[in-house]
Amino acid sequence: MASIKDVAASAGVSVATVSRVLNGHPSVSADARERVLAAVASLGYRPNAVARSLRTDQTHTLGLVISDVLNPYFTELARSVEEEARALGYSVIIGNADERPELQDHHVRNLLDRRIDGLLVSPTDGGSPLMLDAIRAGTPMVFVDRWIPGVDVPVVRADGRAAVRDLVAHLYGLGHRRLAIIAGPAATTTGSERVEAFRAALAEYGLPLPDTRIGQGDFQAESGRRVTEGFLDLPEPPDVVFAADNLMALGALDAVRARGLRVPDDLALAAFDDIPWFVHTDPPVTAIAQPTGELGRAAVRALVDRIEGRTPRSVTLPARLVVRRSCGEPPTPSPVQRSTT
Repeated sequence: MASIKDVAASAGVSVATVSRVLNGHPSVSADARERVLAAVASLGYRPNAVARSLRTDQTHTLGLVISDVLNPYFTELARSVEEEARALGYSVIIGNADERPELQDHHVRNLLDRRIDGLLVSPTDGGSPLMLDAIRAGTPMVFVDRWIPGVDVPVVRADGRAAVRDLVAHLYGLGHRRLAIIAGPAATTTGSERVEAFRAALAEYGLPLPDTRIGQGDFQAESGRRVTEGFLDLPEPPDVVFAADNLMALGALDAVRARGLRVPDDLALAAFDDIPWFVHTDPPVTAIAQPTGELGRAAVRALVDRIEGRTPRSVTLPARLVVRRSCGEPPTPSPVQRSTT
């Protein structure tokens, strides 16, 4: 196996120059950099990451703690984070909190013990003391999708308020007047924000949102099923159920079908967080889509900026409404077939 001395001899430079090239130091000339990189490639040299981290006090490793790995939204987010990190020369260690604050803190503690360079977190609650201590200690951190209010950490997220307003306008235009929501946990920013956005959008049309049409879920499918069953048992069930995430929407769909009912004939359904499965359900689900890949990439760039001494910034991207057929939308007309005879 080639050593750093072999690379230096092949490139005709010192070992120190090779080290500077591999660590991205700007003081190396373009000619020397090209010769070193060519020697690295031809010899198949692989730097010892552990030894390099001891010399530079960096591991070139990021931690990512996501709320639920079974949620396709977070799976896609993790993939985009890993891809962008790799492109910037970092590896990623992922921890799944499973929507449990104690498991989130377990992963955060383990990642800090592994001497990661920075941490991306989608918080499962409103204020983990462990994370707050890590921030005060100077650990580079970025919140993605969710955040902890009042904490001075860059946040990369989607703003769904305009898309929720578009959804309510769409539902109103279809003739729906009794709208209900399956809310996420109130302790999460996304849980509380989506309920308030829905309530505000309904108010623009003079539509009420009584407590009986707010069901408390937990961003898990079973809660979507349970809440929808409660809605169906009301003396006056809602026309539409808006699930504040995709897994709860799938649970709602199961509840409707378990009673021998149909979407949208007996109950219309819409969801926050579009997923690929929604185009394959019968009917396809109208949903609010977040720019998940862009969020993951932007979060990594913000964290690397913080790690490498640049000033990171928060990023807010718009979500958008994707209209399908689960709310009673008219079917899309098939293209007219032209005769070839």
